[in-house]
Amino acid sequence: PNCTPVFQPRLDASGVIVHMGPLLDGVAPHMADHPDDRAFRVGATPPVDVAARLRETRADVLVTYLPVGAEQAVRAYAEACLDAGVGLVNCVPVFIASDPAWAGRFEAARLPLVGDDIKSQLGATMLHRALARMFTERGVTPLRTYQLNTGGNTDFLNMLSRERLASKKTSKTAAVQSQFEAPLEAGQVHIGPSDYVAWQGDNKVAFMRLEGLGFGNQPIEVEVRLSVVDSPNSAGVVIDAVRCVALARSRGEGGVLAGPCAWYMKHPPRQMSDSDAMAATEAFIATR
Repeated sequence: PNCTPVFQPRLDASGVIVHMGPLLDGVAPHMADHPDDRAFRVGATPPVDVAARLRETRADVLVTYLPVGAEQAVRAYAEACLDAGVGLVNCVPVFIASDPAWAGRFEAARLPLVGDDIKSQLGATMLHRALARMFTERGVTPLRTYQLNTGGNTDFLNMLSRERLASKKTSKTAAVQSQFEAPLEAGQVHIGPSDYVAWQGDNKVAFMRLEGLGFGNQPIEVEVRLSVVDSPNSAGVVIDAVRCVALARSRGEGGVLAGPCAWYMKHPPRQMSDSDAMAATEAFIATR
């Protein structure tokens, strides 16, 4: 598919980014203190007309991978897709595919949509889901669980702004809770970003703990540490999601792609077990 960038970031003479398209709430105020020499700041250049740029480049698919908490900016890009007739892969936890109103608009426009909030190839969410599913399938009664994540990339730096995390925590928690036979009480589950550790760079480290009761009400406890390189861990998944949207466009299909959403995303419109989601995605691909 045509994935020509919607815009090229504009730099001043010192290499500082002065314009990044429709900024809105895309960059948190504290990101101006990013240790990178190319600090983010907004200049006086006029905003890019994203819909016009999409039409000009004849784009097939737009991928939103804006910082967590960019609620207004993600919706602006989704609106541009509807205006320009472009499919959307929403990799961030702003609820577009899982919002019936937005999903209905993409269906009415016959534009394919995959979202929300990308799963990594083998990340903390995937591993935590597998452990939660194992508890359910092996008859272990879950009592409580947590997932604590640390990293040193700009994603973790952005998430130091706690007010930007509401949808992220909702997305990650729902992804794991859906694998238990009955969801845990809110006070017995904690899943979400924990802290920014600059020297980790793009290395993400996740700590998980699950507690439950097995046969005879005997305690079972599981603790796991996962270390991954964060950015490439999701890159291949995004590519596959783009391929699914492009495939749907070639067939003239629109609206939410249920199987790919459940397989590739943390917060799809309908949660499935990972095995069912994979089967649904393969069935979607094989459809003639």
